[in-house]
Amino acid sequence: MITKYFTKVVVRFNPFGTEARAARNFLAQIPPTLRGTCAIEYEVLNSQSKNKPIVQVYFKDKEFMEADPTKLSLNDLNNLFDRHSRKLQFKDEVSS
Repeated sequence: MITKYFTKVVVRFNPFGTEARAARNFLAQIPPTLRGTCAIEYEVLNSQSKNKPIVQVYFKDKEFMEADPTKLSLNDLNNLFDRHSRKLQFKDEVSS
């Protein structure tokens, strides 16, 4: 997963729900070096919570993407966010 262009990550999940594995593994893939420059917010939901599970990523170009971890696997989440990261990587390579 290309995390170089992340500025903020928001993850909400129920640890006993179907989304827990994808959400926890997504958080685990964020390298410690990025944690100084990228704001990471997470919320552990309970079964009575009104909030929905979500994974949101804000990028350096002010774009943001969100995904539902109950419907997507970890590979699907990685592919979704890498798609935009590759566009930003290509722009960086062309401009330098």
